[in-house]
Amino acid sequence: MKILPLISLLIFTMLSCSTTGEPLDNNPINTVSKTITFESKDGLTITADLYQIEHDKGFIVLCHQAGYSRGEYLETAKKLNELGFSCMAIDQRSGSSANNITNETAKLAKKKGLSTDYLDAKQDIEAAIDYAAQLNNGQQVFLVGSSYSASLVLLIATNNDKVKAVASFSPGEYLTGVNLATSIADISIPIFVTSSKGEIGQTAGVIKNINAGKVTHFKPEVTGIHGSRALWSSTDGNETYWNAFTDFLNR
Repeated sequence: MKILPLISLLIFTMLSCSTTGEPLDNNPINTVSKTITFESKDGLTITADLYQIEHDKGFIVLCHQAGYSRGEYLETAKKLNELGFSCMAIDQRSGSSANNITNETAKLAKKKGLSTDYLDAKQDIEAAIDYAAQLNNGQQVFLVGSSYSASLVLLIATNNDKVKAVASFSPGEYLTGVNLATSIADISIPIFVTSSKGEIGQTAGVIKNINAGKVTHFKPEVTGIHGSRALWSSTDGNETYWNAFTDFLNR
């Protein structure tokens, strides 16, 4: 008669170890991502990681810096999920890899002989906004950029009514043939900008023509780092960036 309790214990243990991707009771946010693809404006296949949760506060499109991939947001996207936001981290055609994740969009663009300059990635971000808006039931989305894409998201958001707000980490005059400070002067949605401490002046120059009432410029007292890596747990003072960024998102 002692066999039945042992069998019950074995079944319970097996079920407890099951990895179904469902959230645990003590961790109600499911931060498991899935890799998806969709087409850019010119038909190039874009690869992205989708971190979508139920009953979110909003949907955020995450764009990486030069030489990187969607892997730049492995840690950041999961924390944004914990804060109540769904996310989609994309591979733009200008990039390479980050956190051991290859930029599949850039890899395919090179295979097809397509140009992969910074401005060429503009259409990838625009396509991602369209796709994210569909996933978000037609509602506007948040847009986050890092380094060169921090400049692109500001440029795009100036004339895109599907974007609700923008966070720009280390923007600069990186776009050939474009005067960014002049081009984004009429942006009318809320903007969050930040950078490393050494880049504060550069960032201020980019946003100088925007209505000051629309801009939250977080100027770190810590050394910080270039791009959205400021949010990585490995960056000293990352919590100060997170505090400012979270306050902006919640507003």
